[in-house]
Amino acid sequence: MTDPALRAVDLTKRYGRLTALDTLNLDVDPGEVFGFLGPNGAGKSTTVRLLLGLARPTAGRAEIFGVDAADVARAHRFLAYVPADVALWPQLTGAEVLHLQARTGPGIDQGYRDELVERFELDVSKPARTYSTGNRQKVALIAAFATRAPLLVLDEPTSGLDPLMEREFRTAVRQARDRGQTVFLSSHQLAEVEAVCDRVGILRAGRLVEVATIGSLRGLHRSEVTISYTGAAPDLQAVAGVEAVQSSGEGRLRFTLTGAPAPALQALAAANVTALAVREPSLEEIFLDYYGAQVS
Repeated sequence: MTDPALRAVDLTKRYGRLTALDTLNLDVDPGEVFGFLGPNGAGKSTTVRLLLGLARPTAGRAEIFGVDAADVARAHRFLAYVPADVALWPQLTGAEVLHLQARTGPGIDQGYRDELVERFELDVSKPARTYSTGNRQKVALIAAFATRAPLLVLDEPTSGLDPLMEREFRTAVRQARDRGQTVFLSSHQLAEVEAVCDRVGILRAGRLVEVATIGSLRGLHRSEVTISYTGAAPDLQAVAGVEAVQSSGEGRLRFTLTGAPAPALQALAAANVTALAVREPSLEEIFLDYYGAQVS
C-alpha cells in the first residue's frame, strides 16, 4: 500500500493559551495538487512548519511518504520547499544559487531548469542582493519545479509575482502534476487554488472545516438559477433545494438551488420556460460562506 505524500494525524500546535492548529487530520495523495486555503492567521504557515519538521507539534504527528516529519534529514530527501518569504545568499548570483540548490537537493532536470529561467524571465547573472521580492521568489520556484523531488511544498509562493508570471507558475504546477509529483499549495489566493488544484482543504482559526474536490465543494453550495418564462409563473414553493425565489418582473425568476436539480427541473417542466441560466458559485463565494463576516 502506497503511503500518502503528506499525512497529518491529530496534528496540534499550541503557543501558551493560543491554539494555532487544532487536531488536523489530513492525507494528501501522491501525484495530486492539494490546495490549503485560508486567510492570514488561519494556521496555514504553522501547518507547513509542522509538516516540514521545522516546529515540534504539541500533539499528534506528521509524515512525508511514511517518514516521520521530525526526522528532518530523511523526510527532506523527498521534498522541495518554497517559503512565503524567500531569503537568498546576497553575494551569489542567481545562477550560483540555483547551482548550489541543485547540488544539495535530490537532483534536478537541467534542461527543464534552463527552460524555467527563460519562462520566468529571470536574469541569473545578477547577484541576489539586487533581486526584488518577485525575483527572489522566481529563484526559489525555478529550483523547486526543476527538482526531481516527489513532493513540492509551496507556502504562498506567488507573492511578488506579476500576473504574467503567475500564469507561468500555474503552468509549472500542472507540469509537475503531469510528471507525477505531488504539490501542496498553501495560499489565500482563491483564483490560484481554483485554477490548479485537484482538491482543497479550508482552514479556519486552526481547524480544518472542509476537504473536497473543487467540483464537489461547489456542489455543496448554492447555485444561482435565472429563468425566463411566458404565461403563468412556475410554482417553486416547497420544491426541495429551492430557496430565495425572487421575481424580477416581465417573466423572469431568480432562485438559489442546493443539491440535486431534479425536483426543480420537474417543477420548471410544468411551466413554459423559454430560457434558463445556472451560475455556479466561485471558490471565493464558497470561501466567504465559511468565513462570513470574518473576511472582508
